[in-house]
Amino acid sequence: MKDINIVLHEPEIPQNTGNIARTCAATGAALHIIRPMGFEIDDRKLKRAGLDYWHLLDITYYDSLDDFFLKNPSCNFFLYSTKAPRCYTEAEYRYPVFLFFGKETKGLPEDLLRSNITRCVRLPMRDGLRSLNLSNSVAVAVYEALRQNGFSGLVASSGYLDSKPEEDI
Repeated sequence: MKDINIVLHEPEIPQNTGNIARTCAATGAALHIIRPMGFEIDDRKLKRAGLDYWHLLDITYYDSLDDFFLKNPSCNFFLYSTKAPRCYTEAEYRYPVFLFFGKETKGLPEDLLRSNITRCVRLPMRDGLRSLNLSNSVAVAVYEALRQNGFSGLVASSGYLDSKPEEDI
């Protein structure tokens, strides 16, 4: 099991899933996809968005939410929703952690949110807006979990700018 696990419930847009896959590859997070999906996994747009990182991914597929929780009992999880009562930075992301995101048009199921209200978090945004793009939301969440855990396993700097004299920058 990976330290950070991204769970997509019934994703609909291949480009979003591809971008999320790329974020997972770059950060070492695992990707969990709960069916049905609004596209085929071999969709050209999905592959294009993930570029050449597909071989670096750890992807698991599930047939339903029940299937997910059956295979991951008592996992530490947070549900991202615009309806959540608290900010995502108030949560403590102890590894291993599962970060759930719903489908682009509807979000996560209401009954899941209601029965796990203490695990619901949101990204702050201006009043009157519906939501952020799914792949952007996932990136913000992943990097908050990484920040809280000292960015373990990641390179903080490529060293390129660090090795250049100041006048060359």
